[in-house]
Amino acid sequence: MARFVRKGHQAAANAVVPLPVRDGVAPSYLWITEDRLGGMLAFLEERFGAVGGPSWAERLARGDVVDAKGERLQPDSHVRQGMRIWYYRELDAETPIPFEERILFRDEHLLVVDKPHFVPMIPTGRFLRETLLVRLKHKLGLPHLTPIHRLDRETAGVVIFSHNLDTRGTYQSMFQKRSIRKVYEALAPALEGRDFPFTYRSRMVDGEKFFVMKEEAGEPNSETLVEMIERRGGLARYRLHPHTGRKHQLRLHMASLGVPILNDAFYPVALPCKGDDFSAPLQLLARRIAFTDPLTGEERAFESVRTLAWPAT
Repeated sequence: MARFVRKGHQAAANAVVPLPVRDGVAPSYLWITEDRLGGMLAFLEERFGAVGGPSWAERLARGDVVDAKGERLQPDSHVRQGMRIWYYRELDAETPIPFEERILFRDEHLLVVDKPHFVPMIPTGRFLRETLLVRLKHKLGLPHLTPIHRLDRETAGVVIFSHNLDTRGTYQSMFQKRSIRKVYEALAPALEGRDFPFTYRSRMVDGEKFFVMKEEAGEPNSETLVEMIERRGGLARYRLHPHTGRKHQLRLHMASLGVPILNDAFYPVALPCKGDDFSAPLQLLARRIAFTDPLTGEERAFESVRTLAWPAT
C-alpha cells in the first residue's frame, strides 16, 4: 500500500492552495510518498473507505480532487511518489448544534468570539460545518481565519482568532511567551479544608486513553491558581487562573483536588460518549482574556457574557 501524509483543515495555511475555501470549508491535502498502481479512484476508495460523503467517483467528476497545480485528477490518473493531492472533506450528515457563537471584537488583525458549549473549534472526526472555525469562515468570509489558541469542545467562553497572515505570528507568540492572562470560572463541589486562594501544581502527561491526561510523580509542569468566589450549599463557583496551558489542565486539576467540574465526562473517570446529547454542558467557562497588544502596546481585555448553570434545587 502507498504511504502518505495527510494534512488537515488548517495545515495548508502556508502553502499555495489550488482550491478555494467553499462555504467555510478549506481544502485538505495529502502527500503521496510511494508510487501506486491502479489509478487515483482505486487509491482514494481504499484509503478513505470508511469516510462518508459523496463517492470519490462523484468528487473526481465534479473536479473536487486536484493536484498541486490545480489540475483535475481523473479516475485513472497515476498515483506517483511526491504528488500532493487536494480535496474537500465531506460528511454524509452532521447533527446541527443548536447554540450560537457571539462576536465580541473584530479589527484588521483579530476576531474575538464567545464560544458556546458543545461547538468544536476546528473540523475533526464527525464535525465539519458545525465547528466554530467553519461557521465563522462561512458567515464572515474570512478565508485566512485560524484560532491562535484552543478551547475544548465542552468548554464555553472567550477565544481569539487571527485573520491576518502578516501579523498572525506576532499574536501567536503571546501564547508561546505566556503573556496572555486567562481567567476561567467553574462550578464544582465545595472544597473543604483549604485556605483560598491557593496554587495547585502537578506533573501532567498523556493518559492511557488518547483523549485524556493524567498526573504522575515528578517535576510539576502545570500550575493553576484556585479561588472560591461563591458557595451554595455543597457546591461552589470557582475562579481559576491557569499559569500554564496544558491540555485539560483545569479539568484534571479540579478532579485531582477531589472536586471535579460539574458534568465532566472525562474526569475523574472517562464516561461513555453521549453523542449529540446537549442536556448537560460542562460547567467550565473561559471568562476573560487580557493582554498587552504586541502591535500597539494597548491593554486589551475581552469577557464572556455567558453564565454557568447552577443545578436546580
